[in-house]
Amino acid sequence: MNSSEPEYNSDFTQNAADKDEIHSDYRYTGDRQVIFVAGLGMVGIAFIEKILALDVQKKYFVVTCGEEQHFAYNRVGLTEYFEHRNIENLYLNPPSWYAAQQPEDFRYFLSETVTAVSPQDHIIHTSKGNTFKYDKCILATGSSAGLPPYISPEQAARTKGIFVYRNISDLDAIISYAEKGTVQKAIVVGGGLLGLEAAKAVYDMPSVPEVAIVHRGGHLLSRQVDSDAGEMILRQIQGMGVEVLTSCSPIGLLTRRAEDDPESEVFAGLELPDGGSIQASLVIYAIGIKPRDEIAKASGIECHSRGGIIVGDDLQTSANDVYAIGECASWKGNTYGLIGPGIEMADILSFNLTQTDSHAPRIMNAPDLSTKLKLMGIDVASFGDFFADMKSINAQIQVVSKVADKALPAVQITIDDTVQQAPTTKMHKSKSDGPIKCLVYNDPFGSTYKKYIFTADGKYLLGGQMIGDVGDYVKLVSIVKKKKALETPPSQLIIGSKKEDAGGDDLDDDAQVCSCHNVDKARIVKCVKEEGCTTMADVKAKTKAGTGCGGCIPLVTSIFNAEMRKAGHKVNNNLCPHFAMSRADLFAIIRVKKLQDFAQVMADSGQDKNSVGCEICKPAIASILSSLYNEHIMKPAHHQNQDTNDKYLANMQRNGTFSVIPRIAAGEVTPDGLIAIGKVAKKYGLYTKITGGQRIDMFGARKDDLPSIWEELNEAGFESGHAYGKSLRTVKSCVGTTWCRYGVGDSVGLAVQLENRYRGVRSPHKFKGGVSGCVRECAEAQGKDFGIIATDKGWNIFVGGNGGANPRHAELFAKDVPPTQVVRIIDRYLAYYIMTADRLQRTARWIEQMEGGIEKLRRVILQDELGICAELDAIMDNLVNTYQDEWAQVVKDPVKRKQFKQFANTDERRPQSEIITERGQQRPADWAKAYPPVKLTQDQFVTPKLDWQWMSLVEKANMMPTDAGTTSVAVKYGETQLAVFHVPKRGYFATQQMCPHRRAFVLDHGIVGESPKGELYVSCPLHKRNYKFDSGACLTDADYQILTFEARENPDNENEIQILLPPKDDIDAILGTEKWLVRQAQSEALGLNAATQVEIVANVTQEVGGTGCEGGGALAW
Repeated sequence: MNSSEPEYNSDFTQNAADKDEIHSDYRYTGDRQVIFVAGLGMVGIAFIEKILALDVQKKYFVVTCGEEQHFAYNRVGLTEYFEHRNIENLYLNPPSWYAAQQPEDFRYFLSETVTAVSPQDHIIHTSKGNTFKYDKCILATGSSAGLPPYISPEQAARTKGIFVYRNISDLDAIISYAEKGTVQKAIVVGGGLLGLEAAKAVYDMPSVPEVAIVHRGGHLLSRQVDSDAGEMILRQIQGMGVEVLTSCSPIGLLTRRAEDDPESEVFAGLELPDGGSIQASLVIYAIGIKPRDEIAKASGIECHSRGGIIVGDDLQTSANDVYAIGECASWKGNTYGLIGPGIEMADILSFNLTQTDSHAPRIMNAPDLSTKLKLMGIDVASFGDFFADMKSINAQIQVVSKVADKALPAVQITIDDTVQQAPTTKMHKSKSDGPIKCLVYNDPFGSTYKKYIFTADGKYLLGGQMIGDVGDYVKLVSIVKKKKALETPPSQLIIGSKKEDAGGDDLDDDAQVCSCHNVDKARIVKCVKEEGCTTMADVKAKTKAGTGCGGCIPLVTSIFNAEMRKAGHKVNNNLCPHFAMSRADLFAIIRVKKLQDFAQVMADSGQDKNSVGCEICKPAIASILSSLYNEHIMKPAHHQNQDTNDKYLANMQRNGTFSVIPRIAAGEVTPDGLIAIGKVAKKYGLYTKITGGQRIDMFGARKDDLPSIWEELNEAGFESGHAYGKSLRTVKSCVGTTWCRYGVGDSVGLAVQLENRYRGVRSPHKFKGGVSGCVRECAEAQGKDFGIIATDKGWNIFVGGNGGANPRHAELFAKDVPPTQVVRIIDRYLAYYIMTADRLQRTARWIEQMEGGIEKLRRVILQDELGICAELDAIMDNLVNTYQDEWAQVVKDPVKRKQFKQFANTDERRPQSEIITERGQQRPADWAKAYPPVKLTQDQFVTPKLDWQWMSLVEKANMMPTDAGTTSVAVKYGETQLAVFHVPKRGYFATQQMCPHRRAFVLDHGIVGESPKGELYVSCPLHKRNYKFDSGACLTDADYQILTFEARENPDNENEIQILLPPKDDIDAILGTEKWLVRQAQSEALGLNAATQVEIVANVTQEVGGTGCEGGGALAW
């Protein structure tokens, strides 16, 4: 596992001369090249993500050192930290991302600074005395905050109240100092982007009464906007009560002796050049940044005189195999303090290190310096060449010439059919007649300012500035980047009608939507159309749009919503054709009216009061009734509603047998318990496997063996694990403080408590839990429907996670919860989920689709916004207090045990498929990839129906018919298996037992349903093929049809059920068990699924370029 104190595998050795040495020499001994990334900031982690994603050939092993104790976080969002003060909210990737990286791909070290590089030896030296051997070194050391000439770093360190605004440590120091209660006024020196960010932060702090901004320029944001725009920003900031001094450069500090430390000084104000001063208690310097190039300088790597590590177009420094990216890099004499250019550098370098076998290397080009931010609550944007109009005439001509030659007028002279280009006509030196013109919109009432810069002919947009209304920013940036001629007059870009929530319809597909991560409109559209993204969280995870500065989120959301609307599907949340309402509405009706069984629910709320229902509404209502009353599901009124797994309290497998999973709470089991499970599995010939939920699954149990298996497990102390139900599966745990040296919480004890509390609780879908004893998160709690992680202050509760086909990371729901409150919070969360979720909706989708999302859920559960917490508590307490082991109830009840016979008319048993042995265990023969469609009809029998006989095959008592619901059994007739059904008020019906789709003898286990046309059918429990009782036609797949038979009570003996059948030999020739038994040889002849077997058929080691390699990892299958 990666951590700040990592463990190392055999490929990464730690050498020291003796155990007393404090430094180590880390040498990678694997066969990959080592990329060492110096710096774990925004650009460093961007490069790491990209190289890991692009390195499909597994060519590199990536190592990084970050000098801070934190994972890479969003520095653009530093000001938000003052609001939530939770560093994890700023993390670019959660800790679980680092933990999930394969140790052979990536390692990281926190709180460790790179101090030197030895380019000749390819060695890195760190602050902890460690050394690392590298093949490629990437310097991503960023920049540091600058200080004015009148204050040295040493003086700043010993003077209390002096701060810079650069990282989390700086912010923590500012917060700590400001909240002492002694700060009367704070000064921010610097009125640029960073200065206004810092000013907003201290302005929002209740402990700081006054704020002033001191800026040496003539107007604020002088590097982003002109004086008119700066004046508008100034007025708005002054309107907030902030004092602003422009054209002001302090020349010294005012200090006083610290009362608590005579050796220290306390900041008291600034000396101004006119001889005056400004008094204050705290100062933040935000006057610019300085590239951190000291490592490179000390290592002999060439640096620029103005600062920055000099790099070429390929981003390599003067040292071979050493590259620099981000704020520390100087390219063509320029350094860049924006995230966009740094991400672009990471893109280029990761591409060149992985993709150049079949593609030309990428080179660095002039980056886009467009920005859009909210500063002091004011939206500010600049794009393109936003100061083009301030340049000289000659410089303006150069700007225009890069856009389009046609933008500059020229004279063409034709002589003898030869076209010659004349010199450009002489232009006046007045800028008003120059090659550039501006269109300005200044609205002091709406606090909106726009200046767009065009070529003189108005055909090309060159750049611009925007204050207030920045809604068109993305569109304008795209126009400038593409050097696209305008299709409308320039004025329409400012005063043209604006469509409400246009959803980006006026954007080209390749318009850049997110500049931080270079995401265009087409990528967002693809997420919705092709990749199944249904939430903004999905889009962010796929594209990273909105995870940088966050300024693009409104537009990304608009595009996302527009594409979702274009899908054109109106969502119908009716439960099924029999109930014109959602599951949540039906739950409320059943709860309020205290309806007790399916018949009452149908009579009260169904579309047809006498309908039998269907395979959709029956299990849904069964779940609701169990959630409210917790009666045994084999009670006659409920048994008819259960899907096959619940019906027989075990998971049906593909050959009609069942799997048995006893509960092993939190994965904790004694040796005697393991032995008991082993004895049961051996006795009944069961295939055994450890599940992902820390328990043991036993496959291949015959239905008639289930009660006996449960009885023996009960005697050994086990009970039902409810793996068959839409209910709690497991609460996974690590060992926590029970054994682990890192544990800070008793994860096993809490997991056992929770699993035993929620065992058997029915819900809209299955749910799982996890408890980790520390932040190392070995129980994977953040991938569960509810997850709990121990902290030094209590437990953090996460909700809404799941794995499976559509995995979702859980969200932090409550932090540092006292142990005594954990269980009740989970109670309410689960009860609210049971009350309000849709049918078969996992908690992840439930939260995503909840109006207000997790914030609404917090208000309901933690703040009792709806006033229902007492009711939620009562629902869960009732479920806990009425729990019963469903297996034990069957074991003790002869009537219930009787229902597990394979055939109701004989004790004889028949195999359901051929059994084969693999890896020392028995399993059913494989299904073929596809079986030919089968339509069986009565005209295939030799005997005409007129000659068929009524055969008494089952005693009525064995059918256990009841007016409360349908019942069914299987019977044996000759070598044929038949299914017999009783439907209250409709009579008896019979069909073949075998579903032809997968040749499984399971139809007696299926739910009896009724179509909207009133047609009765049985739904195959495996894949929901629905076969009509009258004709055997399949309602859901026209390729299949089964044989059905008339059934009745014996007119001469009402205790017998009769079926009208042809002779045994005749029916066996069509339906005999041996004829349809799944056999391995036949399945192989028909063709198996491609994934059933994998065979490596060639050794792919080959010579490439004269050097032996592993062929890029490609295998011939």
